[in-house]
Amino acid sequence: MATELNLKLKEGDEAPAFTAATNGGGQVSLADFKGRNVILYFYPRDDTPGCTKEACAFRDHFADFKKRGAVVLGVSTDAVKSHDKFVEKFKLPFTLLADEDKKIVEAYGVWGQKSFMGRKYLGTHRVTFLIGPDGRIKKIWPKVKPEEHAQEVLAALD
Repeated sequence: MATELNLKLKEGDEAPAFTAATNGGGQVSLADFKGRNVILYFYPRDDTPGCTKEACAFRDHFADFKKRGAVVLGVSTDAVKSHDKFVEKFKLPFTLLADEDKKIVEAYGVWGQKSFMGRKYLGTHRVTFLIGPDGRIKKIWPKVKPEEHAQEVLAALD
């Protein structure tokens, strides 16, 4: 699957602020987590093979993230209702943000052209940002292998 990713942000930049609806009918803002490491991971769609593997890897390592005081937030352009089903089906212990108006994916530069089986379309690239306690981007993973990714992020927290 070829993708054209044009990240505007780089490590050291201030993370763009956001507020979004979440699974379970809540709402969160980046500012809610000031003073903590935030793992903001963008994924294309709820309940698809790669996204499910990635979410389940974060789920399986969730206790380790929690021990390190880190917050895990998944972001896709799916609706809250879709997130609720995804969370329930796979028992995900972290928050999913519904970015239906694409404000967050655009602010972070992860929305763009993708191609799959010769078809070009716009979608969310699988990219993760580690945002430090000071609100700055500590690390960016522009190419993510869904199964191994949670361990990579954990290693970066040490």
